[in-house]
Amino acid sequence: MFTARKLSQAACSISVRGKHSLPKLSYDYAALEPIICREIMELHHQKHHQTYVNNLNAAEEQLAEASSKNNTSKIIQLAPALRFNGGGHINHSIFWQNLSPKKSTPSDDLKKAIESQWKSFDEFKKELSALTVAVQGSGWGWLGYNKKSGKLQLAALPNQDPLEASTGLVPLFGIDVWEHAYYLQYKNVRPSYVEAIWDIANWDDISCRFQEAKKLTT
Repeated sequence: MFTARKLSQAACSISVRGKHSLPKLSYDYAALEPIICREIMELHHQKHHQTYVNNLNAAEEQLAEASSKNNTSKIIQLAPALRFNGGGHINHSIFWQNLSPKKSTPSDDLKKAIESQWKSFDEFKKELSALTVAVQGSGWGWLGYNKKSGKLQLAALPNQDPLEASTGLVPLFGIDVWEHAYYLQYKNVRPSYVEAIWDIANWDDISCRFQEAKKLTT
């Protein structure tokens, strides 16, 4: 939860860190076809993600100014913009890395963890897909890691709410179900998009995130 004090503290680090920027993709915009067409990728990355970056930078500049003036009211007013645009930047930065045109499979450790909790990979896939498709309006479906229990956990979040800041779960694999992620190609058939995206899941990246997350177990 964002508080005036936390936002004010964040403003101090903003001036040191500098501005956020749009991450470069490790593949061409057409590389994920036919699952995700070039037009969607270009719009999603260059327009939608870039807008989150621009708005996040603008909100952080306003936060730094408000903090320097001890304007608590303004600091509090900026919380929704920081959450939405900051979440959008975080979520999409993970999303691009979660996808790949190259076929891959979960690491042995991740596969074992999935099968121990869901009995089979297919059951896991079915549950995460159903959870994601059921998101009302816009949002994300996630596979996360619970640092306290040391187990995998699924979650669905609305809008651009960031997984870790909202639930404490470390994000491993996210599925974007905002309409801009699929509507030009899949129209209103969200289930078809969610089913198809598994074919371009980057399990090398997801497995790496799992290994790093396990080091954070409390």
